[in-house]
Order: sequence, then C-alpha cells, then structure tokens
Amino acid sequence: MNIFRNPTEAQVRRLLAACQLPTSDLLPESFEHFLGCGAAQSPTGVVGVEIYGNVGLLRSLAVATDGRGVGCGKALVAEAERYAQSKGVTELYLLTTTAERFFERLGYSRSAREAAPEVIRRTNEFSSLCPSSAVLMTKRLPAEPGTQPTSASGHG
Repeated sequence: MNIFRNPTEAQVRRLLAACQLPTSDLLPESFEHFLGCGAAQSPTGVVGVEIYGNVGLLRSLAVATDGRGVGCGKALVAEAERYAQSKGVTELYLLTTTAERFFERLGYSRSAREAAPEVIRRTNEFSSLCPSSAVLMTKRLPAEPGTQPTSASGHG
C-alpha cells in the first residue's frame, strides 16, 4: 500500500467532495498535514491531521468507493497516527457520523463531546462543520522517544 505525504489541494478537495466531507475550513497550510494512499498522481484515499500541542484532530478520512475494502483507510490512519506521534501528539480525537465501528477496530473509543480538550472544541470541524450527532472518538498514542510537543500549529 503506497502512502505518501502532501497530496495536492485539488486531489484532497476532490476526494472529500466525493465522500461528502467538509472542505470549507481548509486553508492552504492545512494540506501540509495530509497523507494520500495509492498513486501520487491520483490518490484513492486521503486523511489529515490538525496538530495542537500534544493533542490532534484526525480529520477528513476519505477513500474513493472503488478503493474501499483493500486496507487504504486502515493504512492511512496508521500512518497519520505515526505522523502525529512524530510531532509530539499523545492523544488523537476524531468526529464521525458513519465510521464509528471502523475506528473502534483501530483502537479508538467513544468519548463524551464535552470531555474534549478546549483546543479541539474550538476547531471548526467540532464547533460548526460536524453535526452535534457526530460521535467523538479518541485514541491515546504512546509518546515517541525524543519528541517534544509542538505549539499549536494550525490545521491539517
């Protein structure tokens, strides 16, 4: 499974639109923290991470219909977790309306929305883009040796 950094903005937006995921809050610098799956010129999947010190928001996991069921989503999440770890993230959060079981199989557990850290609650995805019915999930990541938490570095 080919996983790569920095798919283009157009590629990310195309896949997110095809999967009916929000794009309105994505800024040009957001794409620095996206990963792609498949061929670099035409990815079949993408995922992003927003990093806020030692917590992160896993967002925008999108896999094209014809790329589902072959491990692309699972590989993207695993690589996003490694990437977040390398940036000092020890806890990842996500919001989902359709993939709770998928994320449970990857070690995420359901959390009360009010238990999310303030920095996560302030994100556009949490506060306005995802419906209040979206499930908040979290996963603890072991600290990677030699990493230091980064300061809040924006979207991804």
